[in-house]
Parts: sequence; structure tokens; C-alpha cells
Amino acid sequence: MSKIALVDDDRNILTSVSMTLEAEGFEVETYNDGQAALDAFNKKLPDMAVLDIKMPRMDGMDLLQRLRQKTQMPVIFLTSKDDEIDEVLGLRMGADDYVKKPFSQRLLVERIRALLRRQEAISGDPSASAPGETKVMERGHLRMDPLRHAVSWKGTDVSLTVTEFLLLQALAQRPGFVKSRDQLMDVAYDDQVYVDDRTIDSHIKRLRKKMRAADPEFSAIETLYGIGYRYNEE
Repeated sequence: MSKIALVDDDRNILTSVSMTLEAEGFEVETYNDGQAALDAFNKKLPDMAVLDIKMPRMDGMDLLQRLRQKTQMPVIFLTSKDDEIDEVLGLRMGADDYVKKPFSQRLLVERIRALLRRQEAISGDPSASAPGETKVMERGHLRMDPLRHAVSWKGTDVSLTVTEFLLLQALAQRPGFVKSRDQLMDVAYDDQVYVDDRTIDSHIKRLRKKMRAADPEFSAIETLYGIGYRYNEE
């Protein structure tokens, strides 16, 4: 049973969403502000967190920033209906996905299940994965170990979220070949989950930033404007 942390200052959302998730077989912990959630997470991490952005004491952005200092567990943001800045900023800070308020609870459940499936595809039971998906992959200076969810560049470890790992793996599997944004969406998201181009672009920017923290000269991921992305083996 996966444990989901739900963090929102709206008690109606906490009550209704937690009831829905528990009915779907999840264990749910609820918090009405970011500081209360962080205090609990410092003792024991859940399997996934669903965070509202605007909260008292500590908002979702601050909470995510602190979480990413210690864990790459999956995170979904709940964002305002028309606030695209929050969505883009959240993704670039390391969120895996976002859902706009007001939202369908069924949509949120599907997003949660899709993200958990993606995580399991990386580090779960090897027998449940396609042949070759669990093997260590080396491309020049890059080394990826799916079973350990481990990535290194020139011997330096790089900590990636589930989404970032899947995108890098998809690009590096065939160096020199272009992956369109639609193809990358299919890799990183469930077929029934719609995301736009901005979401993929934000994840790629975050991925590049992490790789350049390990090596300022990293340039293996090339943007082909209007087409997609390509991994060039170095």
C-alpha cells in the first residue's frame, strides 16, 4: 500500500481527497501547512507527496525546495487555475507533475497512479520490466543504473527525479536520434495523461541544470527547435 502525503490549507480538499484516495487503496497522511508536513517528513518520508502551492507558514515551493535537498520522491503540485508561472516554476524546481484547481478527483488519482507506475518501472521488480530496461546503460561519460535509480556523469553522482530519469534514459538509449516532445511525453507520462510542450521543456531544463552542476561543460542534450531533443554521446 503506497503512502500519499496530502498537503493543503483547504480542509475540504484534505477531507474529500483523502477519502477518495483511501477508497482507492492508498494510505493517506494530511497536513494543513508546509511546515507541519516538513516536520513529519523529517521523521519518515511518504511514497509520494501532493502539495498545494499557496499555504501559510511554509508554501509548497519552499517545501519542495527543502525536500529536494534530501529526496527525489515523486511530487505533484496543485496549482491555481490560471497561474502558469506557478506551474513552470514548480516543474523547474523539481516537481514531477501538476494538477490545476479546481480538479477532478478521478484525474488526480490517475496522475498519482501514473507517477507511481513510472517510479516502479525504474526501480521495481525486474521481471515486470521490458527486456533491457533494467540493465546498466553506459553512453560515453554517462552511466545509468535503473535498478538503483542511479545516474553518474564522469564518475559524479547526479540525483534525478523519476521523470528526469525516464527522459534522460529515453534520449540516451539512441544517441544521435531525435526524440520529439510527443515521444518524450509517451515515455514520461501515462498514455491517458495529457501534458503540454511546456512541461517537457521544463523537465529538460531542470535535467540540464543538474548535469551541469556535475560538469559545467555538459552539452550532451541538444535542442532542435520545433522538432525535439537529441542526445549526443560525448
